[in-house]
Amino acid sequence: MKRIGVLTGGGDAAGMNAAIRAAVRTIWHHKAEAVGINRGWQGLAEADARSLGSGSVSGILHQGGTILRTFRYPEFATDEGTVAVGKALKKLRLDGLVVIGGDGSFRGADKLLRTFGLPVVGVPATIDNDIPGTDRSIGYDTALNIAVDAVDKIKDTASSHGRIFVIEVMGRDYGLLAAHVAMATGAEEALVPEIPYDLNEVCRRIEAGYAEGKYHALIIVAEGAGKASYITFEINNRLNRPVRMVVLGHIQRGGAPSAFDRILATRMAHHATELLLGGTHGVMVGIVANKFKTSPLVKKTGVKLADVRQSWELSQLLG
Repeated sequence: MKRIGVLTGGGDAAGMNAAIRAAVRTIWHHKAEAVGINRGWQGLAEADARSLGSGSVSGILHQGGTILRTFRYPEFATDEGTVAVGKALKKLRLDGLVVIGGDGSFRGADKLLRTFGLPVVGVPATIDNDIPGTDRSIGYDTALNIAVDAVDKIKDTASSHGRIFVIEVMGRDYGLLAAHVAMATGAEEALVPEIPYDLNEVCRRIEAGYAEGKYHALIIVAEGAGKASYITFEINNRLNRPVRMVVLGHIQRGGAPSAFDRILATRMAHHATELLLGGTHGVMVGIVANKFKTSPLVKKTGVKLADVRQSWELSQLLG
């Protein structure tokens, strides 16, 4: 292989730049050319790319986001979009592609392999940590620490004013982030999309906490578990206590990656690129029990329910 592309897709995750850096330097170590695909999947469809020398990735290890940027391209699901990508691939003359992203990006990578025969490997990067085949995805540790830091600050105000706070964190379909934030901050409740909850029971537990001498209550809500505004309104009505809502939103995605995410990204992207250059493709690289593991790009399930349930149960017990 002489010309290898590097693409970041889906939502940005802290550590993507560390992965880009590792992939590019591994490619150059093998005397091949590294081609950065600008603007993710949309950029690929438009053949928007640039050559990445080893020096072009200096000084990006600590930066959040992705220097290649990331855009989705839903048109790839259509015949017209597929044709556009095919024409772009001929223009770019890629011998292989390293895709850094989440489940949607891996479905796109799989389509490149099946439709055009382009060798691809995947590096999991998403703050949801919802990709089977790896214990952690790039960006999760940073997002978790950002959310925990914010909740710790909110907790000071909640205690001072004796208030209930409903705090929404990211997690549309997967509640591990919410459960881990609740566990790490000692929150009274964690609401996740995978496990049904009863607001009457939530209110009963909160009221019982106040009766036992608590000064506040923190409720961590994954965005997919229900509208935080509705939950706030209902708890306020049922308990007749002051309730405030905080939506952490995209602040969880940005910022400098943690040391854990920098090291994770470097290890996985280097290994994935070595596999691609060595003739192995059509797989995602993960780390399980601190050992490299490869798995299919497209999997039967996009969630790890057992992890969520165990973390949720612990957070409810320790809250």
